[in-house]
Amino acid sequence: MFVVGWKAIGVAGAVGILITALVWLWGPSLFATSGGAEERNVQATVTVPADCTNPNAEQTVQFRADGATHEGTLSGCGYDQGEQVEITVPAEIPEGPLDVQLAATHTGMGDLGRPLGMALLVLSCAAGGVYSFLVVRGPRIAV
Repeated sequence: MFVVGWKAIGVAGAVGILITALVWLWGPSLFATSGGAEERNVQATVTVPADCTNPNAEQTVQFRADGATHEGTLSGCGYDQGEQVEITVPAEIPEGPLDVQLAATHTGMGDLGRPLGMALLVLSCAAGGVYSFLVVRGPRIAV
């Protein structure tokens, strides 16, 4: 009967720890970060709602930032006139109309991305270690 030594298990564990450490050192840019310019979230009021039967529905929203009132176009529908929504706008707001996005659906705004990504990475390293252990151990002989 073949006995799996601690070396095989140790190598799988060391590789898993190494991968996790390298990903952690890679920095926060690996999971759930904003991939562009600086942005911020502000409250906006829907001024011109859109009908949801239109496939390219766009609503007009009004928001205050930097002590001034601005207007933006929000791609979507389903909000009533006067309803408050949270949107994402650039840190430096340009003059004129602005395309804005809902803060809850904006890419990179999830706070759970990094911890969840790291937990899934550790889980996959553990699964790979168990699989390598099973491969090295070989098939069991029925008694």
